Amino acid sequence: MKNIIDIEKIISMMPHRYPFLLIDRLIDIKNDEYAIGLKNVTINEPFFVGHFPGKKVMPGVLIVESMAQTSGALVVSSFGEEAMGKLVYFMSIDKARFRKMVVPGDQLFIEVKKKQARKLVWKFDCLAKVEDKIVAEATITAMIADSND
Repeated sequence: MKNIIDIEKIISMMPHRYPFLLIDRLIDIKNDEYAIGLKNVTINEPFFVGHFPGKKVMPGVLIVESMAQTSGALVVSSFGEEAMGKLVYFMSIDKARFRKMVVPGDQLFIEVKKKQARKLVWKFDCLAKVEDKIVAEATITAMIADSND
């Protein structure tokens, strides 16, 4: 059985809110190893107003942010209660590649796998897919810290 985390739990785990919360659900998660996030891309996304008026495309930087948020949710979930009141900060992105456009109506599946973890710093290999086709990939490094650090 898959371990699912719904939007209400995600909101309790992370500080992100509309319009910058870019994952709707974690459809599978194995603490300290991997997570699969889901973003339902709708025509109502505020970024589609200007990106681009004639051809609506989800900005690559927001696809990377959805990878970072899925990674952050995995970190918080892995630490459990110990992570309450802490934030996961994006430290770096490497090897980002964008393969296909993401458009309204797509379901964006974000797969993150822990590559390494050293105390509070974690590194992830990330893939974003639509209909089992890779649309983007990157390696992300993040750090968990107190919110007032």
